[in-house]
Amino acid sequence: MRFAVPVRGIVSCVRGFGMAVTCRLLTLPGVENGRLTNGSPKNVKGWKEILNTSLGILQQGGVIGVPTDTIYGIACLAQNTQSIRNIYNVKGRNGDKPLAICVGDIEDIYRYCEVNVPDRLLHDLLPGPVTLVMKRSYELNKDLNPCTSLVGVRIPDHAFIRQLAQVCAEPLALTSANISSQESTLTTQEFRDLWPKLSLVVDGGPIGDLSSPECRLGSTVVDLSEPGKFTIIRNGCALAQTLEILTNRYGLLPNT
Repeated sequence: MRFAVPVRGIVSCVRGFGMAVTCRLLTLPGVENGRLTNGSPKNVKGWKEILNTSLGILQQGGVIGVPTDTIYGIACLAQNTQSIRNIYNVKGRNGDKPLAICVGDIEDIYRYCEVNVPDRLLHDLLPGPVTLVMKRSYELNKDLNPCTSLVGVRIPDHAFIRQLAQVCAEPLALTSANISSQESTLTTQEFRDLWPKLSLVVDGGPIGDLSSPECRLGSTVVDLSEPGKFTIIRNGCALAQTLEILTNRYGLLPNT
């Protein structure tokens, strides 16, 4: 799927039998480690253009590469069934493996999930490098993760993707920008093989320390679907602080 969109960079890739494929690459200005250097998108030239371009592509069913606070990801609209099919095709991923959703604000979690923890706990963990697994609500697209009643939800602590989720006014389906089972990526160049399958790549620069294996762990994934208990599904990069909040601050018990 391809769209005519304004771009800052156009890269010619090669796919298959020497066939040239044009990839669209936008360099995100004014961002350092996921935060705006000038404090507000209004002060960053080109920011709104990239945001609007990304929004338009998502609304047409496209899949885009985006920076997050942990690793690079690929995203599409979670409420669009064709978009869900597209993102699985990009990943080369088994359709039985669930996708997380990304929302812009904590209030959105209550719309798409059944929340069994105090609101303060959500604010203590999010935005941040944590995926919270909860029971899904009926408002979430039934074709997203149809084999489970649960869904992981993220609010990354990254200015661009969080604002993108806000302007979309619906959740993004979000997964790591790599072929399924391969290493997580910290730069756009590291998932260059996926570019021909994407409608757009937003380059936010390197994420974390490229030489550190810990920076490739992705978010900590914790199941909060059972009241009063939690299950760590993936240790991720924020395990210690997540456990401190869950156990010491809120008294939740590990599910054994």
